[in-house]
Parts: sequence; structure tokens; C-alpha cells
Amino acid sequence: MDEKDITILRLLIENARLPLTKIAEKVGITDVAVKKRIKKLEKDGIIKKYTIVVEPKKVGYNGVALVGVDTEPDKVLSTANELSKKEYTTSVFITTGDHMIMVEIWAKSAEELMNIIEDIGKMEGVKKVCPAIVLDRVK
Repeated sequence: MDEKDITILRLLIENARLPLTKIAEKVGITDVAVKKRIKKLEKDGIIKKYTIVVEPKKVGYNGVALVGVDTEPDKVLSTANELSKKEYTTSVFITTGDHMIMVEIWAKSAEELMNIIEDIGKMEGVKKVCPAIVLDRVK
């Protein structure tokens, strides 16, 4: 990877629908060269997928929370995998620091959010659930 690849990645992170011609303009290479570089970044597993950012409240999710989950040491991976299958999770991370697992949850109401937090607390091996309600997304 060189500086041009990094610039391409930054542009795609900002807007994955940016036309190749616009990327080429900003990077200073042809659109064919941009396409080849993007294909290589995909092949090398650097670009895993293209996605969108949704405003949860505009689609009926009034409760968004980042939830720290602590488990028995031998249950971290299985708990993270189980959480990733839940419809209410949008992201699941295995982490270091204050919590073993961090989960982003979308709920339609405060009541639903409380039920989800209870559900997580009842999972096998879960020792502690620490929710933080998201007030606003800045970036």
C-alpha cells in the first residue's frame, strides 16, 4: 500500500459511491488505475465490504446504546458470536479495556432496550452488562 491507496481508502470511507473519475481526479491517476487499485484492495482483504450509514431514529429506532459486556474468560468468543446473530445488534467487537465485548444495539423504545439488556444479562457466561445510551452520533 502506498499514499495513493490510502487516499483512495479515505475517499471511499467518506463516500463509497464516489465515481471512479472523481477519485482519479483527487488522487492524480486514471480511473482505470483507480479501479485496479480498488480491486487489489478488495482481493487483499483491506476493503471487506461497502455499506451505508443509517440514521436510526428516521427508521423507527429511538434507542441506541453502546453496551459493554463482561463474560467468563472462556465464554468471550461464544458470547460475541451469539450476540452477532441477534437482530438488535448492529456491531459486535471483542475488546480490551473496560469490557471484553462492546455491542451497538438499536431498539424501538426504552422498554425494548431494557428488555434487550436483560436478555444479554441472562446469556450463559455473562457476568456484567454496562449500557451507555447514545445521545447523538458526531462522526
